[in-house]
Amino acid sequence: MNILIFGPNGSGKGTQGALLMDRYGVAHIESGAVFRQHVGSGTDLGKKAKEYMERGELVPDEITIPMILDILGKQGDKGWLLDGFPRNMEQARKLHEALTGAGMHLDYVVEILLPRETAKKRIMGRRLCANNNNHPNNIHIDAIKPAGDRCRVCGGALSARADDQNEEAINKRHDIYYDENSGTLAAAHYFKKIAAQDGKTTYIELDGSGSIDHIRATLLAQLH
Repeated sequence: MNILIFGPNGSGKGTQGALLMDRYGVAHIESGAVFRQHVGSGTDLGKKAKEYMERGELVPDEITIPMILDILGKQGDKGWLLDGFPRNMEQARKLHEALTGAGMHLDYVVEILLPRETAKKRIMGRRLCANNNNHPNNIHIDAIKPAGDRCRVCGGALSARADDQNEEAINKRHDIYYDENSGTLAAAHYFKKIAAQDGKTTYIELDGSGSIDHIRATLLAQLH
C-alpha cells in the first residue's frame, strides 16, 4: 500500500500517519530524513544535495525527486507513506510523472482539513510533559486540556516549545501550506484531480477539527 499524506502543522497528521504505519506496516518516508540518509551515505545524489545545502540554497527538484524515488523503490511490497513532499504544485507534477515513469502506483492520498486559525491555535497550545513528551496536552483542545500547568496524564510539569510560540514562523509555514494556487494545498488538489480521473487512487478527506479517535475511525472506514 502506497500513501501520500497532506495536512498543515497542527492538524494531527503525524498521529494519523503513525496509525497507518502501525496498521499496514508501511515505511514512513519523510522528506527531511531522505536528505539526511543520502548525504550521510555519501551517495552521488547526496553529494550534489550537500553542495546546495552548504550554500544555504534549496536543493532543486531534479535532485530531490530522484532521492525520494530511490527510497520509495527500495520498499518493495512493504509499501510507503510519503510525508512532507510535495510542498508545491510543480513538485506535485514532477512527482506524479516520476511515479508513473517508475511504475509505482499511488493507492491513497489523505488530506486532513483544518482551518488555518485553528491549526495555529493548536500549535501554540501544545505543551510538553517533563516526564513523557508523548503525553498529549493542549490548552486549546478540550479533550486533552491539561490541569493547569500539570500534565493531564501523569501530573508532570509542562512547558511550551519556543518554536511553537513563534507566531511569525508558524505563519510562514502556513503561508506555504494553505496556498491553493501554487503551494501545498495546490499540490494536494492536483492529486485529487488525478484520483478522480484515473479511478485507481482513492482520495480521502478528513475533518481535522474532530477528536483523534473520530478522525482515526473515519480514516479506517475509508481504507480497503
